[in-house]
Amino acid sequence: MKLKSMGLSARVACAASALAIALPAYGQVLINGAGATFPAPIYTKWFSEYRNVDSSANINYQAVGSGAGINQVSSGIVDFGASDAPMTDEQMGKAKMKILHFPTVMGAVVLTYNVPGVSTSLNFTGEVVAGIFLGKIVMWNDPQITKLNPGITLPADKIVTVHRADASGTTYAFTDYLASVSPEWKSGPNRGATVNWAGGLASKGSDGVTGLVKQQKNSIGYVELIYAAHNKLQAAKIKNKAGEFVEADLQGVTLAAAAAAKQMPADFRASIVNQAGKGVYPISTFTWLLIPEQISDQAKKKVLTGFLRWMLDKGQTYAQGLDYAQLPKSVVTQELKAIDKIK
Repeated sequence: MKLKSMGLSARVACAASALAIALPAYGQVLINGAGATFPAPIYTKWFSEYRNVDSSANINYQAVGSGAGINQVSSGIVDFGASDAPMTDEQMGKAKMKILHFPTVMGAVVLTYNVPGVSTSLNFTGEVVAGIFLGKIVMWNDPQITKLNPGITLPADKIVTVHRADASGTTYAFTDYLASVSPEWKSGPNRGATVNWAGGLASKGSDGVTGLVKQQKNSIGYVELIYAAHNKLQAAKIKNKAGEFVEADLQGVTLAAAAAAKQMPADFRASIVNQAGKGVYPISTFTWLLIPEQISDQAKKKVLTGFLRWMLDKGQTYAQGLDYAQLPKSVVTQELKAIDKIK
């Protein structure tokens, strides 16, 4: 099953532009942010729409990847960061200031591929995916793959893996999932925004990985749902804990978050991969805004806290139309209280 186009390019044009360096117009509050590419389409939409609520808000966002976003907010280069991976304790300790995590929306990381002659959704287990990216399963017609896909003729061609070259929250979510289902992966590459890959091709950004998969025959890579949808790439079905082969969709992500929300930590640094339950899509993730706890510029504090409250209310209604899942209501309630921690 192919995913339909979502008109991505128009939505990320603003997010992919460089940070503004000009002084803001009179009465404008210029706020710069940087980070994850995955939420860039909805952030672009949100920052534009919020100008209708607060005309002083001039929020610029540079989609440079989660790793760069964490580094820039931690060093004070930007006013806020964005990441698809929660900051580690080590990263939190090295930051110049205390940083708060605010989940914004949820999404799915999909396994996408370009196999000539294959026009259906292939089935994969986490163990097989780990084997492919560990370099242990190297041919498309390997029995471990064909057994999961009866009736589909797979070629006797070598698999070409594609991964992110930059520090990426998408990589974190993907490897977090693999570490949760494969002991060999956990004891090897493990989880992280960057890991040691067993060969393969690499490209920067979600658009780079998407482009490589489209161009390279017999390739397989991982991208966010919205990028696979826009580029009409095949998206695999992944076996969940309930034993179902599930294709990525918003309902599956919502079910994953609902399961995880029952034990949501106070700092919101929670993983929602490989959750139990029927219909759950196993490679699901929150994405976070990273906001300094102390904001000395009161005008910026007013804009950012106002935006967070709007994002958790009206902003959530834009999610589904852009291929993201809305936050669970229980998480929204917790976050609204957490905004008061910003001083």
